[in-house]
Amino acid sequence: MREQAREPVLHFEILCMTLFSATREIPEDITSVCPSGEIYEVSENLADSPYFNPDIAPTPRSGRRWGVLDFAALWIGMCACIPTYMIASSLIAEGMNWWQAILTITLANTIILIPMILNAHAGTRYGISFPVYCRASFGIRGANIPAVLRALVACGWFGIQTWIGGEALFRIMAVLFPSLGNWPSTFLSISVPQLICFLFFWAINMFVIYMGIESIRILLNIKAPLLIMLGLLLLAWAYFRAHGFGPMLSQPSAFAAGGPKAGQFWLFFPAALTGMIGFWATLSLNIPDFSRYAYSQKSQVIGQILGLPTTMALYSFIGVAVTSATIVIYGQAIWDPIALLTRFTNPVVLVIAMFSLCIATLGTNIAANVVSPANDFSHLAPRFISFRTGGLITGLIGIAIQPWKLIADPSGYIFKWLVAYSALLGAIGGILIVDYCFIRRGRIDLAGLFRQSGPYWYQRGFNFRAIIALVLGIAPCAPGFLGTVGLIHAAPIFMELYNYAWFISLGISGGVYALLMLPGSKQIREPDFSPQRHNDTT
Repeated sequence: MREQAREPVLHFEILCMTLFSATREIPEDITSVCPSGEIYEVSENLADSPYFNPDIAPTPRSGRRWGVLDFAALWIGMCACIPTYMIASSLIAEGMNWWQAILTITLANTIILIPMILNAHAGTRYGISFPVYCRASFGIRGANIPAVLRALVACGWFGIQTWIGGEALFRIMAVLFPSLGNWPSTFLSISVPQLICFLFFWAINMFVIYMGIESIRILLNIKAPLLIMLGLLLLAWAYFRAHGFGPMLSQPSAFAAGGPKAGQFWLFFPAALTGMIGFWATLSLNIPDFSRYAYSQKSQVIGQILGLPTTMALYSFIGVAVTSATIVIYGQAIWDPIALLTRFTNPVVLVIAMFSLCIATLGTNIAANVVSPANDFSHLAPRFISFRTGGLITGLIGIAIQPWKLIADPSGYIFKWLVAYSALLGAIGGILIVDYCFIRRGRIDLAGLFRQSGPYWYQRGFNFRAIIALVLGIAPCAPGFLGTVGLIHAAPIFMELYNYAWFISLGISGGVYALLMLPGSKQIREPDFSPQRHNDTT
C-alpha cells in the first residue's frame, strides 16, 4: 500500500527526468551524495568554500519537517490576504463579470502551478534554496543575476504588503481615535501616524525573520484555518445583512453583445491572464526556498495543488461577493476590506479585525516576500551576509521604495507592476525548467554547486549561454513595457506582445537555452544515479 501511494510521485519524477532527455555520458564519482529515499544529502565538508554558509547549505533529512498540510497551509496562508481579496476588482472594473474574473484567476493559478511544482522538485530532492538551484544553469556566480532580479521584485512586494498591514492598523486606530485622521501629510505624502503604523508593522516582520524559518511555519499553520474561518464569516455576514449577494453577481459583462466593450473580450483577456499569473510568478521560481524542507515530493506536490488554486478562487470570490453586498448595505461598492471594517464601530469587532488583518498580512509578507530575498542577498556574499541580515536588507529596501505610491494607481498595479516583472520571471523560469528537467533530467552534483572546481563554474563562474537566453527572452517584451509606462511610443505589435509577456519570455528563454546547451550536452558531467526509494513514511 505504501508503494502504491508513491506511484504518482514516481510518475512525476520519471516525466521530469526523461522527457526530452539527451543521450550523453554521465560518469561521476558521487561519494559526496548520500541518497535516502527521495532525499539526497552532502556528506563532505563544504565549510571552506567561499560560496557556502549554513543558511544556504543543503537541508539534511533531519531538517525536513514540512508535510502535505504544511504546504497547503503555506498557500492558504499566503493567498488569504488583502491583495487576493481585491484582485478581482481590476478585472471587473475593466469589464468582466464576476464569474469571468474568478475563472481567469483560477486558470492563471492553475497554469503557474506547473512551473511551481517542477522547480519545487529540485528543492525537495537536494534540499537547496532558489539561488543555489540557479547555480546549475547560470553558474555559481551567475546565479546572482536571477537571484537579484527575484530579490528586487520581492522587496517591492514586501513594501506593498507592509504598507497594507500598516494602513490596516492606522485605519482601525483612526476609528478609535478620530483625531489621527486629521493629521496633515508630510513630504512623504503620508501623515506621521500613517508612517508610525507602517514602521511598527515593519518591525514585527523583521522580528519574525529574526526568529527563523520554523517560526514562519508555525505562523502559517495558525493563520491558514483562522483566515478561512474569518473569510467565511465575513461572507455569511454580507449575505444575511444584504439578504443576498447584491447586484454585482447579476451584472452582465461589458464584453457581452450590446455592452460598451462588446467583442473586445479576447483583446483584454491575455493581459488579464498574464497579470494574474504574475501575482505568484515570483513564488514559481523561489519555491525551492520552502520545498527544501519537505518530507517528500508527495508532500510538496499534493500540498501545493490543494492550497494554491483553491484558496485564490475562494478568497477572490469572497472579495467579489462581499463587495457586491456592500452596494446594498452601504449604497456603494467597498472593495477595500480595511475601509469596510472601519464601518464597524463595535470595539470588540475592531480588535478582532485588527488582529486578523495583521496576522493575514504578516504571514503572507514573511513567506512570500522576505524568505526569498533574504536567501538571495545572503547568496551575494555568503561569508558576510546571513539569512537574518538578508532579511534586514529586504526590509530597508521595502521602506526606500515608498510602497504607498506603487499602489496609488490600480491600473499601474496590475498592468505595469505585475506584468512587468512577470516578463522577467517567465524568462528565468524557462531556463531553470529546461535545465533541470530536460537537460540534466533531474540530476545535479550537489557538492559541485559549492565548489569552484566543480561542473557549475563554467567561465569564471558564469554560464553565458543562460545569460544570453535570459536577455533574448526579455527583449521582445521590453518595448511594450516601456510603452506602457510611458517612456517610449512603442509600435502596436510590441504592445500586443507585452500582453503575453510571461508566456513569450518563458518560451523564448527556455528554447534558446536548450539550443545553446544541447550541442555540449555530452560534456555535461552529472552524477549517475537511480533513485533509491525506501519504504519509509513520507
